[in-house]
Amino acid sequence: MKRGIAGLITLFLVSVLTFGAFNLIPGDPAVMILGIDADEAQIRAMRSDLGLDRSLPARYTVWLGGFLTGDLGNSVRFRGEPIRELVLERLPVTFTLAAFALALIFAIALPVTFFSVVKEHSLFDRFVTACTTLTISTPNFFLGVLFIWIFGVILRFFTPGFYVPYQENPSGFLAYLFFPALAIAIPNAAMVIKFLRASIFQELRSDYVRTAYSKGASEGIILSRHVLRNAAGPSITLLGMIIGDIFSGSIVIEQVFTIPGIGRLLIASIASRDYPLAQTLVVYIGFIVVLANTLGDLGVRLMDPRIRG
Repeated sequence: MKRGIAGLITLFLVSVLTFGAFNLIPGDPAVMILGIDADEAQIRAMRSDLGLDRSLPARYTVWLGGFLTGDLGNSVRFRGEPIRELVLERLPVTFTLAAFALALIFAIALPVTFFSVVKEHSLFDRFVTACTTLTISTPNFFLGVLFIWIFGVILRFFTPGFYVPYQENPSGFLAYLFFPALAIAIPNAAMVIKFLRASIFQELRSDYVRTAYSKGASEGIILSRHVLRNAAGPSITLLGMIIGDIFSGSIVIEQVFTIPGIGRLLIASIASRDYPLAQTLVVYIGFIVVLANTLGDLGVRLMDPRIRG
């Protein structure tokens, strides 16, 4: 209950700051719609239609009331198209990209961490340590550009910019999302490996591990049945942060790979001064971040009875 109340307060503050920030951006949406050749009377009429002639608190109250009731308003840039339809049209793309990236994080981080711990101080372990240090400090957009150059331009595994809609070809859609998802997953997988590896080594020095070894338990059983669960706490908290980062980080990746998701829609709305659409998308990202962190904290409490007690 406390986490839920804190999340609601956070989202309220995000909405207030977002609304205020977008209204401080230079530029007039009425001019953006009508063009620079419009006269003053036309601009005033358009500002009145958009509600821009009201005070800032009044506009925020109207926007928040509509947001809470599901009436997100109409887009300025997309010729009055309902914002709800614009968001719902692009949500599956961003959610699929995020889910794909999350699956790749698990597929990379868990086996690499496991073998790195088993082969401690080996050449493989040193290689993993060096790679995680390098990839953590590498921005995902740089990896995206690198993947386009290597796998798109040189090896021709895919055609850069040739996005395949999921409605037309689901397999082609997933194939095109593989490299964007990999660009998001690699730095985040490196963070999970680093945290999980450190937690496992800390647990391996515990008394219960020595007791299990004295009873003849194998290293694989000790790691999989006992150590991994106890060491997962910090990584679950990190994973909650990573999920929020995946959704916010997809903004840049969608732009790099020309994927028509929430990220590209947000950039387009900011560039065109489409305040209602931009505000809705930022609050949506804030909701995802708050929800992911809350679920991460709850997951730690379920995994570790010591925190509940």
